[in-house]
Amino acid sequence: MTDPIADMLTRVRNAIMAKHARVDVPGSKLKLEVARILKEEGYINNFVTKGDKPKFIIRIFLRYDAKGVSSITHLSRVSRPGRRVYVGAQEIPRVLGGYGVNILSTSRGLMSGKRAQNENVGGEILANVY
Repeated sequence: MTDPIADMLTRVRNAIMAKHARVDVPGSKLKLEVARILKEEGYINNFVTKGDKPKFIIRIFLRYDAKGVSSITHLSRVSRPGRRVYVGAQEIPRVLGGYGVNILSTSRGLMSGKRAQNENVGGEILANVY
């Protein structure tokens, strides 16, 4: 697999389209941080890890409203292995006019675009979510 983050996002997108309550993703530290940001921003209900460290699974519990509509309507990879997208602290784009969130990989770890702007740090834009 050349892009594990894109694989994770695709699994979540497919689970949402199939109206699944949860989705299992092969685990890594980077994917755990992406799941943590999605939970902090309110896009998923929760996530847990299953199994031991060398090979473990991240189980993501998806969030739906009373009508069955997912809180995630769009989930896309921005920076890819073939084309990296880096931005400075002042150049971080707003997603959907401020309603969405972008996930950045910075020198201080993974964080949302809003938090990166508050801490005045730039980095690589991994994904956009709204």
